[in-house]
Amino acid sequence: MKEENIPSGANKGIRRVGRGEGNGHGKTSCRGHKGAGARSGYSLRAGFEGGQMPLFRKLPQRGFNRTRFQSPRSVVNLSDLSRINGDQVDLESLKDAGLVRSNSKEVKLLGNGSVDKVYNVKLDSVSKVAQEKIEAAGGTIG
Repeated sequence: MKEENIPSGANKGIRRVGRGEGNGHGKTSCRGHKGAGARSGYSLRAGFEGGQMPLFRKLPQRGFNRTRFQSPRSVVNLSDLSRINGDQVDLESLKDAGLVRSNSKEVKLLGNGSVDKVYNVKLDSVSKVAQEKIEAAGGTIG
């Protein structure tokens, strides 16, 4: 768009405050009389209600959210390993079999189920029960 085709009012000028009372923005410079809003450096805090007790402080606290302390880890049971092609159990083979999401970064193998063949497991963590069952079937964990 060329400069001569810009509609009027598209480039609005800045509000010049404190430059005399003729433009309507003089004296208090649109800040009112006294109070925190008239002072320099004032910014309204999120949730501030003018000194009234804020809503978030009136509401009761319920429970405890553990998610920020947990690592985002997917879990797979031994009973699910039958869906894997081959004997290699790692992050990629679990993704290919559809046992974990494609954006998973860590996987833990749990011991629910039985082992029907030899598996070579290369995962971040394996439970003790799962480790015993895989090694009893002749598999390795590395």
